[in-house]
Amino acid sequence: MRIVQVISNRDWSLLITANDGRVGKFDVRPYLSYEAFEELNDLAEFMKISNGGYFVEWKCGADISSDTIEAKMTLDKDCQGK
Repeated sequence: MRIVQVISNRDWSLLITANDGRVGKFDVRPYLSYEAFEELNDLAEFMKISNGGYFVEWKCGADISSDTIEAKMTLDKDCQGK
């Protein structure tokens, strides 16, 4: 899956749009206890996200692959194919 859009939300989730039109929500909260994601407990840092296409990355250097996102995201059935 290639990520065409990522939006960070104030509830520590990401709204993901994939290249095939799927739209889903990915919850980052389970990762916040890991050292690599520690800085993302600060909401201001969490909001500093960039889209690498096959991964998302934060300014602090933490990243999550599109494979992980695809496996764990919850699809938004109302937004598919839009």
